[in-house]
Amino acid sequence: MLYLMELWESIRDFLATGGDVLYIVMGVLFLMWVLMIERYWYLTGAFPKFRNEIIAKWDARKDTTSWYAHRIREAWISEANDKLNARILLIKTCVALCPLVGLLGTVTGMITVFEIMAVQGTGNPRLMASGISMATIPTMAGMVAALSGMFFATRLESKVRRAKEGLIDSLPHH
Repeated sequence: MLYLMELWESIRDFLATGGDVLYIVMGVLFLMWVLMIERYWYLTGAFPKFRNEIIAKWDARKDTTSWYAHRIREAWISEANDKLNARILLIKTCVALCPLVGLLGTVTGMITVFEIMAVQGTGNPRLMASGISMATIPTMAGMVAALSGMFFATRLESKVRRAKEGLIDSLPHH
């Protein structure tokens, strides 16, 4: 229990040192991970059932060679593709947004430094250090958030591509 209290205090201190922009980075990061977890859940839980339904409908068809049958096959593949790629663009947007929000923290931190310099002068480096922390910590947090998201988003896209190709291979056309 003591460990959790210390962990919470260190997180709170980190957020205070980095400024309010870290809350925005944290929000974007949370949204990104919720979306990625949902997509992983869909790929492993819901999509296999949907895929099996499509394969069963295709196998139940008597006609699989006509032009009309091929259009039906393409429509089912397109529908599956839409379901597989749902929210992928939003995940990529969150990944791209993390470093940009971090840069916003850099700008606000530098504004704080300049305000301190204007009021106090350049003679007090201790006061300027807090503004510099507010300028660098959000950038670092945004970059780390983007890197974690980029790695898993790339893996997610790969899984989506393999799932689509697996479906296409399961629906033979003659």
